Amino acid sequence: MLRAIIVDDEAKARENLAILLHDFVKGIEVVALCQNISEAVKAVELHSPDVVFLDIQLQRETGFDLLTTLKEINFEVIFTTAYTEYAIKAFKFSAIDYLLKPIDIEELKKAVAKVEKRSGQNMTNRLTQLVEHLKQGSDSRIALPTMEGLVFVNIHDILYCEASSNYTQIFTAQEKYLVSKTLKEYDELLSDHNFFRIHNSYLININSIKKYVKGDGGYVVLNNNISLDVSKRKKEAFLSRIGFRGSN
Repeated sequence: MLRAIIVDDEAKARENLAILLHDFVKGIEVVALCQNISEAVKAVELHSPDVVFLDIQLQRETGFDLLTTLKEINFEVIFTTAYTEYAIKAFKFSAIDYLLKPIDIEELKKAVAKVEKRSGQNMTNRLTQLVEHLKQGSDSRIALPTMEGLVFVNIHDILYCEASSNYTQIFTAQEKYLVSKTLKEYDELLSDHNFFRIHNSYLININSIKKYVKGDGGYVVLNNNISLDVSKRKKEAFLSRIGFRGSN
């Protein structure tokens, strides 16, 4: 049974989340409801929770104040937030779970299921990276949820990503990672970092292209000498993206 603490400055929000967990999520018990950082610190020390549902904005405090106050973080964190799309992207880059208010029951179940699978896996590093994203707009690294745990990779080291059913294979010059997210999700995350989806199966780092060979769709050769097809449907947009002005 997972022990959970809910930290939110709004009484109704705390109570609603506790009810949702009790009525719809198996294997979890809410052991404390906290309205501020002081209460949360005492609850963490008293109950040693497995997971803390943490609101980001707590009147004059933030959820991050709790995390910087504690000497150790021996629990998973699921943020509850109404933050902007930019901040949501930061959560995704850092592999930190979040729930948008109002909280959806199915998303709540998924978040708790993730906690059960990866409890204790490198939480401090993920939180550190998240704080960097939010404060500085730093997104040079991305956390990859692999079968072995989380791996932090520099985005510019990624050569390409390949779809593998509901998984994605991510290739660097030295390593290959099988990640439990779809290619569509990585397309959304990396499109602002000079990545382009040349095919239903391939998302490539534009900076890793060695050459493009013309054809119906043509194909690219990357710096590791791997050749990947460009789909006919993607060809025009791809050529425009790389500034190719030659004939078809």
